[in-house]
Amino acid sequence: MIHSMTAFARESTSTPQGVLTLELRSVNHRYLDCSFKLPDMLRALEPQLRDTFSAALARGKVECHFRLQAETGDSGQMAINESRLQALLTAADLVRKHSGEAVPVDPLRALQFPGVYGTPQVSEETLQQQAHVLFASALDSLKSARQREGEKLAGLIQDRLDQVESHVAATRDILPDLRQRQHDKILSRLAELNADIDQDRLEQELVYLAQKADVDEELDRLEAHVQEVRRTLEKGGPCGRRLDFLMQELNREANTLSSKSQSATTTLSAVELKVLIEQMREQIQNIE
Repeated sequence: MIHSMTAFARESTSTPQGVLTLELRSVNHRYLDCSFKLPDMLRALEPQLRDTFSAALARGKVECHFRLQAETGDSGQMAINESRLQALLTAADLVRKHSGEAVPVDPLRALQFPGVYGTPQVSEETLQQQAHVLFASALDSLKSARQREGEKLAGLIQDRLDQVESHVAATRDILPDLRQRQHDKILSRLAELNADIDQDRLEQELVYLAQKADVDEELDRLEAHVQEVRRTLEKGGPCGRRLDFLMQELNREANTLSSKSQSATTTLSAVELKVLIEQMREQIQNIE
C-alpha cells in the first residue's frame, strides 16, 4: 500500500476528570518528526507515544495534542470525603469532652478543613490507561486516512505515467519521418548551393548529424523509468524518496530530449513530458 503523509484524526472519551480529546495531525516531512502537547498528568506518556509513532509511521511531521476539559455539568456537584469528615467530628467530640464546652461544629468551617471537601481525585494511572486506549484508536484512524490518501495519490501518478508513455510512443513513431525530412532538407540545401561536394565526407556528416539528433536511448530510458515507478508503486511501503529520485531521472531524460529536438513536434512533446513529471513530483512530496 502507498501511504500519504498528510492526514488528520480526532478521538474523544469521557473520564472521571472530564472529556479527554486527542487530535493527531500529520504533514509531509523528510523524516519522522513528532511533537506533543500533553496535560501534566499525561507527560510521562511521551516516550511511549513517541516509540509507538516510530513503529507505526516511517515519515511525516506529526502533531499529537491531548486536551482534558472538565465536565460543565459537574461544576455544582459536591465531593465530600466522608471518612475525613468523620475523623474531624470524632476529634471535635474529643475536644468538647475534655474542654467541657458543648459548642456545635460549624458545618461551613468543617467543609473548609483540609481534605474534607474538594474535587474527587482519580489516579494518574487510570487516566493514562484511558489515554493509551484513545491514542491507539486515533492512530489507527490516522493510518487509515494516510492509506486512503495514498491510494488517491498513486492513482493520480498512474494516470500521468500513462500520459508519459503515450508521449514517448508518439515521439518514437515520428522519428523515422523526422530523420528522413532532416536528411532531405540538408541535401536540398546543398543542391541549391550547386557546389562540388565530397560524397564520402557528406555521408559522414549526415551520419554524425543523425547520431547527434538520435533520441532512441532517451526514449528507452524514459520507458524504463516509467516501468520502475510502476513497480515501486505496486510494491508499496515507504517509497517516497525512491519515487522522488525516479522523478529526477525522468526529468533528466526529458531535458535531454528537448535539447536534441529537431522539430516543433518533439519540442512540444518534451515540454508536455516535463509538465507531467513535475505534476507527479508534487504529488510524490506527500508520499511516505
